[in-house]
Amino acid sequence: MKKKFVTALVLSAGAAFVGQAAAAPAKPASYDGTWSVRLVTEAGSCDASYHYTIAVEDGRVRPISAAGASVSGGVGRDGSVTLSVQRSIAQAQASGRLRASSGSGTWRLAMLGCTGRWTAERGTVQAQAS
Repeated sequence: MKKKFVTALVLSAGAAFVGQAAAAPAKPASYDGTWSVRLVTEAGSCDASYHYTIAVEDGRVRPISAAGASVSGGVGRDGSVTLSVQRSIAQAQASGRLRASSGSGTWRLAMLGCTGRWTAERGTVQAQAS
């Protein structure tokens, strides 16, 4: 009787393990594509707003339309964003989060004492940066 109980317990545990293994983990959201990003200045002597069009490919960011600025950074599997925008010697840092079709966060340009917020929309193309 003890042997049958142990055998049944092992088979039950194995079936439970197989059932758990069969459930595929959720695939992380893909943020690949074109994004229109708008930075709005809330404090400091920077321009009132800036517009950039970026592409995200496999979590890496590259500029499409940046009007003389260098844009680099990445997007994590969870949508977390870290960006660097450099124009001449001024370099701004941005962080935040993307969702399925939009995103938002904050940015800072310490050299000029500027801070602000950014928003992004998927698939919207801006012709030029301002």
